[in-house]
Amino acid sequence: MEEVGRENKSDLGTGTGSGAGTKSGTRPGRKRQALAKNQQEDLGFKKEQTKFFVDVTHEKESLELILGLLGKANQKEHGRAITFKDLAIAGLAKLTDKDLERIQETTLTEMEKVNRALNEFNQKNSTSLSLGEFLVKRLGIN
Repeated sequence: MEEVGRENKSDLGTGTGSGAGTKSGTRPGRKRQALAKNQQEDLGFKKEQTKFFVDVTHEKESLELILGLLGKANQKEHGRAITFKDLAIAGLAKLTDKDLERIQETTLTEMEKVNRALNEFNQKNSTSLSLGEFLVKRLGIN
């Protein structure tokens, strides 16, 4: 089944419907509307959102980590079973601003990193080089 309206697959879904386990994060039987290439999906989250899901289908290491932690956490004699939700909430509480910056860095494409370097260079040196001029200067090409 193809995911409609998502150009970049995400590991963290934000479905609010009853089908939080479906591929698109919407209710079963419904497809998301495709977005125009130049139109980006609104990434703001609604405060009334109550369901999230994590798809690690294609991430063997992440799946093994989760299952290993759940197995270790549940090696006990008393109390209810510890769930992924328990682990996630405990881990989220320990995230620092530096962790968030590192996570944000991993979401950048190569071109976004180049553009960020260009903007930083222009700001630092009070110039307004174009991307081509910046690359020629940076790479030392004449």
